[in-house]
Amino acid sequence: MTMSTTTTDPNQMTAHHTHQRIGNLSVDRRLVDFLNQEALPRTTVAPERFWDGFVSLFNRFTDDNRALLQERERLQSAIDEYHGEHPGVPDPTAYQQFLRDIGYLHDEPVGVRARTRHVDEEIAHIAGPQLVVPITNLRFSINAANARWGSLYDALYGTDVISEKDGGEPGNDYNPVRGERVIQWARAFLDRAVPLTEGSHADVVEYRAGRHFKAKLDSGQVVGLSEKDAYAGYRGSPETPSGILLRNNGLHIEIRFDADGPIGGSDKASVSDVILESAVTSIMDFEDSVAMVDGPDKVVGYRNWLVLNDGTAAETMEKGGKTFTRTLSEHLTFTTPSFSTLQLNGRSLLLCRNVGHLMTTPAVLDDEGRELPEGILDALVTSLCAVPGLTSGNDDSAVSDAASIYIVKPKQHGPHEVAFTSALFADVEDILGLERNTIKMGIMDEERRTTVNLMACIEQAIDRIIFINTGFLDRTGDEIHTSMVAGPMIRKAEMKSATWMSNYEDWNVDVGLVCGLPGRAQIGKGMWAMTELMADMLENKGAHPRAGASTAWVPSPTGATLHATHYHEVDVAQRQTEIRRQGRRATLEGLLEIPLAADTNWSEDEKRHEVDNSCQSIVGYVVRWVEQGVGCSKVPDISDIALMEDRATCRISSQMLANWIRHDVVSADFVVDSFKRMAEVVDAQNAGDASYLPMTPSGAGGSFEDSIAWCAARDLVLQGTASPSGYTEPILHARRREFKERHGLS
Repeated sequence: MTMSTTTTDPNQMTAHHTHQRIGNLSVDRRLVDFLNQEALPRTTVAPERFWDGFVSLFNRFTDDNRALLQERERLQSAIDEYHGEHPGVPDPTAYQQFLRDIGYLHDEPVGVRARTRHVDEEIAHIAGPQLVVPITNLRFSINAANARWGSLYDALYGTDVISEKDGGEPGNDYNPVRGERVIQWARAFLDRAVPLTEGSHADVVEYRAGRHFKAKLDSGQVVGLSEKDAYAGYRGSPETPSGILLRNNGLHIEIRFDADGPIGGSDKASVSDVILESAVTSIMDFEDSVAMVDGPDKVVGYRNWLVLNDGTAAETMEKGGKTFTRTLSEHLTFTTPSFSTLQLNGRSLLLCRNVGHLMTTPAVLDDEGRELPEGILDALVTSLCAVPGLTSGNDDSAVSDAASIYIVKPKQHGPHEVAFTSALFADVEDILGLERNTIKMGIMDEERRTTVNLMACIEQAIDRIIFINTGFLDRTGDEIHTSMVAGPMIRKAEMKSATWMSNYEDWNVDVGLVCGLPGRAQIGKGMWAMTELMADMLENKGAHPRAGASTAWVPSPTGATLHATHYHEVDVAQRQTEIRRQGRRATLEGLLEIPLAADTNWSEDEKRHEVDNSCQSIVGYVVRWVEQGVGCSKVPDISDIALMEDRATCRISSQMLANWIRHDVVSADFVVDSFKRMAEVVDAQNAGDASYLPMTPSGAGGSFEDSIAWCAARDLVLQGTASPSGYTEPILHARRREFKERHGLS
């Protein structure tokens, strides 16, 4: 390929509508312009080398990608046929043998041990929260990158962790009653995480730093820390420090002081805040939390990922009548007890979640005009945009001190698909001139065929693996779809206590420990979706580190700060050692136990409540996805409790209803009627949104069929058994494009 075919000069490229011809491909010209004018100039990758590689990558991997999807269909058809012939709960021995015979279940390999090298400490050794945000929202992305450190005072004061009873309401102005409760909670936390040799942090009237940590109590007694290694440094002068840095279980805590401030001025020890190291890692999401359906959408995400990596990300916003620009945080500097300088990363280590293997994109077309795999595009372009973050020797701009690129790959079905991704990453490394295994892989254990073959999947990424996690939302959707024909499923609320679920959560940790992931990779757990219920999160999410997980997902910086307290209370490394000594806990038989309902003698009211609840969550999420391009949002449920919804939660609800229709638990008309009634509820919940288009006939144009969003929600259920693996993307993408075309947004 000559250079003349790779430039963006319109006289040197063949245009096809909004696309430009490059080799045997047609590429969206807005993507071409972004790559040539913004991304490539920030690297040393030659444009000609890049575009030659771009074309060869699609030519080499497209057919293999399609073959993997055909294999999914073959296996699902075989499973459907088996359950049609053997309805109900299958015999475990015969069922396992059947799955082996068709190539669904592989023999577990022996001696698989992760060999990943050049991994950042945040992934290899530090246990802590992981924040996930949509890459299309730059403000959210910057906030996530800056969420490495968070105010415990703010996180407590602004959430339901602190009671509003007896004068504890937040109010519009600072409430000293509530503030005192925050301070008491924070002091009690310090007592648990970094206890004093005697007394309580609540009794301290003066903190001093220098070579040793000292705390003077109300009684006049001067004490130190129970764990001497807990003292890591200070800021300001030793006698009157502005901050004291403490460390516990690998995470840092900074006690800040300001005797002249409104909080510190009224505190007997002048403590103005307690700052926690919070979102140690953050995933910038190109998948389930975004709505990117074409070339221009992809460019928005790629551009945001690029500026996060080169350190120039900035967003101007207005709050309280004031305009300001939010940028990426600088590193934090402290003086150590030996009076040397300690610099700590001010930003979360960034990972990037690509799309899976299923979807194609109109941003790249072959010579027959067919869309090509979006995952291939993501692999190359997100890696290119991450190259500026590999800069060594420039600590302020380098994203990865280990000079690695971290890509989380979702929705892979079994070891062959992981092997495909590993080969794809290798070719990308060659195109970009990167050392082999620079691109690391996170394997999301969220599909049933990956779960039962998890060790074999890890083996296929043995030199790249930096992440496995349980994603119970998508995993539940795939559990339902895989066994769709077997019989009616139990209700959604019962899924979390089902046999397969408990085995799934244990199996993931067990396999990760056997494969030697600690010290090289994260073992993660899923998201807390109830964004407003932080008290419940504190009560329940501590189970994740206790389960041996080195990280777990949170939906906000506030959630990250609160969840960080759990990692101070649980030494994850110690817990993993204890679990490893127990041996494998989960069983394959338990993992493969299909969650079928023993009977479906639910009352009409029970059925209606279950269906209404699912329909309301689907339509409330889909209307924003299709009409506003919002891929992740807080959607009020049927009881007006805000829940964080994304495509994974949508997949569960739509698959559950499709299953119930398939087995005559409810009729299709029953579900459609619910969708109509829930559209009225959702319209009312969004009445204050000026950009919202009502779905009901009075606002949609005369009938529900005139609302593209409502039709999309309905189709997710009525076409749920036919949609590949029960995924929502094909329908959502098609309807979003239809909406954009109708309203001139393409």
